[in-house]
Amino acid sequence: MELLIQQLLNGMLSGSLYALIALGYTMVYGILRIINFAHGDVLMVGTLIGLSAIHGLQAAFPSLPLEGVLLGAIVIAMAGSGLLALLIERIAYRRLRNAPRLAPLISGIGVSLLLQTLAMLVWSRNPQVFPQLLPMTPIELTAGDATHAPAITNATALATIAVAFLVMIGLLLLVNRTRLGRAMRAVSENPQVASLMGINPNAVVAMTFAIGGALAALAGVMMASNYGSAHFYMGFLPGLKAFTAAVLGGIGNLQGAMLGGLLLGLIEALGTGYLGEWTNGVFGSNYQDVFAFLVLIAVLVLRPSGLLGERLAVRA
Repeated sequence: MELLIQQLLNGMLSGSLYALIALGYTMVYGILRIINFAHGDVLMVGTLIGLSAIHGLQAAFPSLPLEGVLLGAIVIAMAGSGLLALLIERIAYRRLRNAPRLAPLISGIGVSLLLQTLAMLVWSRNPQVFPQLLPMTPIELTAGDATHAPAITNATALATIAVAFLVMIGLLLLVNRTRLGRAMRAVSENPQVASLMGINPNAVVAMTFAIGGALAALAGVMMASNYGSAHFYMGFLPGLKAFTAAVLGGIGNLQGAMLGGLLLGLIEALGTGYLGEWTNGVFGSNYQDVFAFLVLIAVLVLRPSGLLGERLAVRA
């Protein structure tokens, strides 16, 4: 039981982060039918901007408590990533909306490599220490026994899961209950008709990229705070896994991205936890990436539209 609870907690933590990142993929695809493969590196740049903001705020306001410094850094990171996503949309994607699908894909890969190189030059190739959001004091959830250690967590992990769920609920309310959300759904269904109704498709697309970039930065800062480090290559693998989560849930479907992220995190955690126990540690956490991409292959073969369907809106 202790192992199950521990792996469920681990899966909820990683799954909630995957879900936040996957929302950026699925929002852009839902409107443009473009996979933004630079999205993971937007996460990386946002996280490193947040780290620089932490150092700057601590130098400028030495009496400011760490919680205040981290909150300010999160806001700066989200703003920086949102602006970066706007720039990427304007330069790399806007002129390619009506191009063959391979063109924006190649453009996104090029932007991804460019961002990694620039980040390596600015922040160096060495991993940077990232402060924890909250104290990492272990919180025991079970007593444990002679064969299993107790299930433990910490305040940073619990806060990460709570914030991720609140942000996902807020995004659903934004899309379904606000004027901007109605404009997004209209452009997703038919951008030409939406423009005839007074909606500016370019502005809606730009706002969608900005929101996705801000969510990626939030996920990156929480991820770095949980694991204690940030580096120029940190966005690549989480970006691929978030894309897998979006495909699993149904790319273009917000609820699907959330469900896919959580399921992927749980599959990874439960698979590695029990596989490691059954093989006496021969197979363990080093193989967790295998589960993510086995899921991707299985979904593409068995249910290409994902668990909840592919699109938020079906164009006529």
